[in-house]
Amino acid sequence: MDSITSSTVEALLLLISGDPKLWEIIFVSFKVSLSALLIAFPLAAALGFILSFWRFPGHWFIVTLNNTLLAIPTVVIGLILVLLLSRSGPFGDLRLLFTQPAMIIGQVLICFPLLVAMLHMAYQGVSRHAWETARSLGCSRFKTLWLITLEVRFAVLAALVTAFGRVIAEVGCAMMVGGNIAGYTRTITTSIALETTKGEYVQGIALGIVLLVLALVLNLLVGVTRGRSVQGATQ
Repeated sequence: MDSITSSTVEALLLLISGDPKLWEIIFVSFKVSLSALLIAFPLAAALGFILSFWRFPGHWFIVTLNNTLLAIPTVVIGLILVLLLSRSGPFGDLRLLFTQPAMIIGQVLICFPLLVAMLHMAYQGVSRHAWETARSLGCSRFKTLWLITLEVRFAVLAALVTAFGRVIAEVGCAMMVGGNIAGYTRTITTSIALETTKGEYVQGIALGIVLLVLALVLNLLVGVTRGRSVQGATQ
């Protein structure tokens, strides 16, 4: 018990002291996850909007496929990317394996179906007449999409927060396609896994604290946005 307490105290001191190696790991994690989110969101918003406002041949198949992708473990996504990006794979010449771009690609694949599912549900709460009215008033398609997105902004924010929490906390894909290279592809979760296997618990605890605080903040944001969304719907 004393060793756990002392390790936790050391971890807190490590965070407060601004240890360069520790904060470099945190920076890489946020950089990769935010980049993936920025890439995935516009495409997911467009697809979620289309699935909500139009019915077309293959509509049910796309929805079913997207829901299926939600259930795929991140290590499977990592395995597929390793096969594609390895030297013997079809995209081996790009030399992306064990790089941050490869990690970003993996996290895009992880958060994209989640964003599509949540945004699809969000846009379904908007009447199709909103699209027709905006178009009849001369709004472009892009502006109309923007205006409708503003109507469901709290649900959209909740989707972004949930997706960010999912990608920054995953370990399987990041470990496989990033290689856990110190100072380049080592993230919070892969570092925790490495330090724990080495028996070095202080840095692992420090990074675990960062994830716990982040999870708390993200859940608070989701709760606030959902509360405001419900409040806005009842007014």
